[in-house]
Amino acid sequence: MTNKSALWSEGNSPFSFKFHLPLKVIVPVLATVVALLLGVVLIACTDSSVSEAIEAFWDGMVGSEYNIGASINRSISLGLVGLGFIFANRANLTNVGGEGQIAIGGMLATAMALHGAGNLPFGLAFILPMLAGTLGGALWGGLAGALKSWRGINEVISTLLLTFIALPLVYWSVESVHLLRKPMTQVSALPESMIIPDATKLPMLFPSNPMSPLHIGLILAVIAVIAVGIVLSRTPFGLKLRAVGLNQMASRRAGMRSGFLVVLAMAIAGGFGGLAGAIMIQGQQYYLTSDFSSGYGFDGLVVGLLSRGSAWGVVVGALLFGFLRSGSIAMEIMAHVPAAVVLISQGLIVIAIAGSAIFMDRKAS
Repeated sequence: MTNKSALWSEGNSPFSFKFHLPLKVIVPVLATVVALLLGVVLIACTDSSVSEAIEAFWDGMVGSEYNIGASINRSISLGLVGLGFIFANRANLTNVGGEGQIAIGGMLATAMALHGAGNLPFGLAFILPMLAGTLGGALWGGLAGALKSWRGINEVISTLLLTFIALPLVYWSVESVHLLRKPMTQVSALPESMIIPDATKLPMLFPSNPMSPLHIGLILAVIAVIAVGIVLSRTPFGLKLRAVGLNQMASRRAGMRSGFLVVLAMAIAGGFGGLAGAIMIQGQQYYLTSDFSSGYGFDGLVVGLLSRGSAWGVVVGALLFGFLRSGSIAMEIMAHVPAAVVLISQGLIVIAIAGSAIFMDRKAS
């Protein structure tokens, strides 16, 4: 039977980094630079100005204090989804339903914020909607875990199909005047909710600085990174998840409740997605629309994949994609670069980073 030292080996720790070879840093950086250069070539093939596109891209990422804060805020949601992915993956589960979990979390957070939470004291006004969103995402992820544990349904299929249930639910909620849709007027007929009360919005991290959009979601994300790293690498619970992931039958014979652990791992992963959705509503958008998640769940999935099980890797990946998303939005709006070119460029970066990781693994072996 596998012993604890093997399960908690250096390669399995979410906090592990290997600095034995400088190539482990150089190769991914060079691969990313090459991907960016290919993106520049694609931009040059369009009618857009390359210089204007690069300027807009840089300005969107770090051109102002506000843009930097907005990029970090985007990274928070991506990072939470990525943390959920590596948490489930420790039990050899693949959670691809981050988009649906974000949708459910944002919808329930909006409902709680609009219906009663705004009058609560002592910070409960913004805490309870976040809690509702987190529990909603946990329910959505836990349902996939239950289907896996009790009926043997592959979690990749169930989480993906549950996403295609969650997104129409959000659309229904903002289409129905009996649910979350705001009253229609002659000047506003879009399917969206009312703006949530000020008391339910996340407090700003620097309230004295109106130019900074950073909110306390950053603190929550940092706590989540530390907590996930410690739980997965330094606690019996993390060891049990690893054991279940390696061999469910052996873990059951060892007295572990493998089915319950599968459900719990997926519920926690979904909870991170739900929290990300709540933070997106309470910290950035302040009202619910049918497409508010904007692909954050799928980008967060890529962040989790590229992190290779490392909590700190999730931080790096989330920041990369958060700033890339900000720069891409600015490039599309200011330099009129087609959205398809932006998506292709992002895909090239993903392929470059993943390919460099494969290359280094083969070189190390």
